[in-house]
Amino acid sequence: MAEEPHWTLVTGASSGIGAELARGFAARGRPLVLTARRHERLEALAEEIRGMHGVQVEVMALDLGDREAPADLVEMLRDRGIVVHTLVNNAGFGLRGTFATLPYERQIAMIDLNVTALTALSRLILPGLIERRRGGILNVASTAAFQAGPSMAVYYATKAYVLSLSEALHEEAKPYGVTVTALCPGPTESEFAATADLESSKLFTRGTMTAQDVARIGIEGYEAGKAIVVSGATNRLGTLMAKFAPRVITRKVAGILQRGEMTNPGEKANQET
Repeated sequence: MAEEPHWTLVTGASSGIGAELARGFAARGRPLVLTARRHERLEALAEEIRGMHGVQVEVMALDLGDREAPADLVEMLRDRGIVVHTLVNNAGFGLRGTFATLPYERQIAMIDLNVTALTALSRLILPGLIERRRGGILNVASTAAFQAGPSMAVYYATKAYVLSLSEALHEEAKPYGVTVTALCPGPTESEFAATADLESSKLFTRGTMTAQDVARIGIEGYEAGKAIVVSGATNRLGTLMAKFAPRVITRKVAGILQRGEMTNPGEKANQET
């Protein structure tokens, strides 16, 4: 009996780390479902991947910030007879600015996408993975998850949630042969910096990794069954410092790294998904 296809669902796949994760799984022969808001970008990526790797690629464009979208996406998968082997929760965005001045609507939208959509998709898909005793979930968190972040308070908080949830699910799912991994990148060359208004911050002027390297490290860690994958030696050192240094110091350092000339981040949110 032929083994069922190892479909990989990648959210926020239209650019940056999400696109590179899609390319990385395709290089391993995985058929893909790509989802994000920007249909044209998804179709262009799908065409590229089909030509390069010869795998099946389905495109499902929708806005996961909509509370109904995760359930709608799962229904679309069911209608097409697609059984997900690996869920990649990458969709998300950040904003820089003080909590009291950033637009209320955009901060709530950040929680809806970074936290609510990720949680909903994980809950909708994980039971099937456990029942089949195979596959897993790769959640894209951030090194921001390891400390509080003045001037990006909600973003840091959402990523702390993603890391905590992923670790808990890793332990719950592991006995069934299912892997849940949190990928924690640091500054990365992608649209995220422009979207979050971070290009002039010290965080992004002190060196970044390529999205391709981050994706490769994340996939390798997921395939190795790791609970947490921090990309890059410098980022790993930073998370160790965050673990052992007093929180009063780590939050002050995070705030310093966010500094730089700000434009109007509330006007540019969610472009990378």
